[in-house]
Amino acid sequence: MGQIGLTILSDGFFRRPTETIAINADPDLRVRFMYEHFLPQDGGYSHTNHVVIDSGDARILIDVGSGDRFLPTTGRLMANMAEAGIDPASITHVIITHAHPDHIWGIRDGFDEAILPDIPYFIGATERAFWMQDDLVTRVPPELQQFVLGAQNSITVSGADWTLLNPDQEVAPGIRVIPTPGHTPGHMSVVVESDGEQLIVLGDAMTNPYLDFAHPDWVNEADMDAAQTVTTRRRLLDMAATDRIAVLGYHFPFPGIGNVMRDGQSYRFIPALWRFD
Repeated sequence: MGQIGLTILSDGFFRRPTETIAINADPDLRVRFMYEHFLPQDGGYSHTNHVVIDSGDARILIDVGSGDRFLPTTGRLMANMAEAGIDPASITHVIITHAHPDHIWGIRDGFDEAILPDIPYFIGATERAFWMQDDLVTRVPPELQQFVLGAQNSITVSGADWTLLNPDQEVAPGIRVIPTPGHTPGHMSVVVESDGEQLIVLGDAMTNPYLDFAHPDWVNEADMDAAQTVTTRRRLLDMAATDRIAVLGYHFPFPGIGNVMRDGQSYRFIPALWRFD
């Protein structure tokens, strides 16, 4: 894209129960929508699309995946990085969009040290402040307690040099973060720009290129603030459609890159066209 190289790497996949998807939608309408769009009827099927950004002096990895601490079908990022011919030691920066397990638990190796040591790690100041609250684990539902402990263990891992990000802060030339809260309180997305072209690495600000585009007001169980999730999603969709900015969805079908087209009061995802060398 312009002068910047982008490599998409998978960390694997996982399934989600149907009842955790579009939880505020009419169940019959949700089932019909999924059937009409050839989506699985027995639950969600989520890919995990990481991006390595080569911008000359910097080689930036967005999120570090699950490692071996989350699900048996995830944790493949480092192996796929090697398959792509990228030496992990060549990564110069890591940006964490948010501290959910499939985005940050892979930060630790088997010795509880940073898997990519002695480089700067970046996370939103608001995101870190939320997860690092002293009494948070006692105030969340039991099913989220492991999320809290995992986030805290990941953020405090030995060997990671953390920089806290504010909205619209630049990490490297042409690469900056924008606030996209809702899915988590301090969720951030990454904007990449070169030679007039732009890409928004969404993280989990949107997770399904069909449901989220056609029904931006439908939210998932994992969206921590439903109203804010919808506000953020609509802002991103409008911005991407108006300015013709490409988007990359972490959980979109691999490789997850495409554009946003208006469709009446809703939107459509247009997958990027494969171009063969």
